[in-house]
Amino acid sequence: MLVILIHFAARRLFMPPLSSADRLCAQALFVDHQPWLLGRLYARVRNRAQAEDVVSETFVTVIGQVELPAIREPRAFLTTVAKRVLYEVWRRRDLEQAYLNALAQLPEHHAPSAEDRALLLEALDGISRALDGLSDKARRAFLMSQLEGLTYLEIAAQLNVSHGMVRKYMAQGWRACALAGQA
Repeated sequence: MLVILIHFAARRLFMPPLSSADRLCAQALFVDHQPWLLGRLYARVRNRAQAEDVVSETFVTVIGQVELPAIREPRAFLTTVAKRVLYEVWRRRDLEQAYLNALAQLPEHHAPSAEDRALLLEALDGISRALDGLSDKARRAFLMSQLEGLTYLEIAAQLNVSHGMVRKYMAQGWRACALAGQA
């Protein structure tokens, strides 16, 4: 959860300043809808701190990326953004848990430092986001190759595709990772 909070705080630091009109609009949006959104999220996650984090990130996202006066249905819009933020929190938590489970199986002298863990989690999150844009078969092919060490022929047999298609999937995976590394 600490990594998620650091990510949210970093996003807030790099937001451009709002005009006075946008600031008033943002303030009204927050005052009018924050308690409602917090209650809705708390009912879903049953964790006040997590609900507050998601609400905060939702408003940061909306204020930083949307022309506020253009929002016609604020509650529907905030609900959609909050669902996306919550999905990201859950996805990152699941990724972090899988990583921690893998670490727990390592001998103690092979365990990475806390700093290395944070860097690895950040890298895993970036790779996960990059691969989310791929088709299911392309993502599976890439992961079979990189995580399981399968050959292209073995992957082709498991996915019931040609060797050439596996090569194409791998190129897509590497391209997605390279583009994510540039962002």
